[in-house]
Amino acid sequence: MNLFRSLAVLALVAVVVSSCAPGYTPATTNQSPHLALGNPSNAQTNPSSYDNYLLNKPQFALSYNRSKGHANWVAWELSPKWLGTIDRQNDFRPDEALPQDWPKIKPSDYSSSGFDRGHLCPSADRTNSIPSNSSTFLMTNMIPQAPDLNREAWEHLEQFSRELVEKGYKLYITAGAYGTGGEGSKGTATKLDDVVNVPARVYKIIVVLPGNASVNEINSTTPVIAVDFPNKNSTVKNTSWIRYITTVSELERKTGMDFFSNLPSSTQSALQNARFDYRSTSINVDTKCSVYNGNALYIGKSGGCYYLTASGKKTYVDRDLCDCK
Repeated sequence: MNLFRSLAVLALVAVVVSSCAPGYTPATTNQSPHLALGNPSNAQTNPSSYDNYLLNKPQFALSYNRSKGHANWVAWELSPKWLGTIDRQNDFRPDEALPQDWPKIKPSDYSSSGFDRGHLCPSADRTNSIPSNSSTFLMTNMIPQAPDLNREAWEHLEQFSRELVEKGYKLYITAGAYGTGGEGSKGTATKLDDVVNVPARVYKIIVVLPGNASVNEINSTTPVIAVDFPNKNSTVKNTSWIRYITTVSELERKTGMDFFSNLPSSTQSALQNARFDYRSTSINVDTKCSVYNGNALYIGKSGGCYYLTASGKKTYVDRDLCDCK
């Protein structure tokens, strides 16, 4: 009996010692609202997790890949509380939250490369405060992104996400990159400054909830948008994000991730295999065009121009007032 007691004590001591090792914090996803749907790669805040290191920030959570010099994925919640009037800070800088002895990617590592410092969590998704916006300029939130992707289809999808929030939705978003080899404004590349991997593909997954809904209300019919872009200037130029719609299941196959792991298995399976249809979706995907008497105007899929009253009712006006027609 004493032998068993001694072994138990030794095991307990080993657990305590390992958990108190310098720089190691056991990762618990329930600490972050941004990981409410799950931790796609089971990332851990452990220095031995070189290529799957979890950073939990107030503004987003991410899995950092030391070998590649960029994140595997970044996850964040987007709701009205994150949106305000703060200007873009543009303070690109290394992320000192990484382990002290790790190399830190610098803004200059991207200089003259032909690739943008592309945000995964967008600056415009965090405009409620200066610290929130500033956090998006940490280099752990950047990937080498083809300029015509970053400034066109990718940006349009970001804008579309914020328009959904303005219409009363709450979003859970995961964006990431995989593969090696992209094409920027100066041609193809596999690595920047010999330290940053140039990904071949960039993806985003958006789960759309009514603004007052909780994660527990997600079901098999909850709208999910999954998009997978080639990181290639000549391919994505002048194209719509709609062209690159895919399924979460297909992204899992390509990335090895497990999305929505916190959801019931039946719900997870349904959402993973759903393909977003812009023409028949239940969410309001109409495009914001301009302003009329202080109200945002939208143009619908059928071409009508309207604004929403305080009660949410559509009130149609002359179509000529919608300047995006």
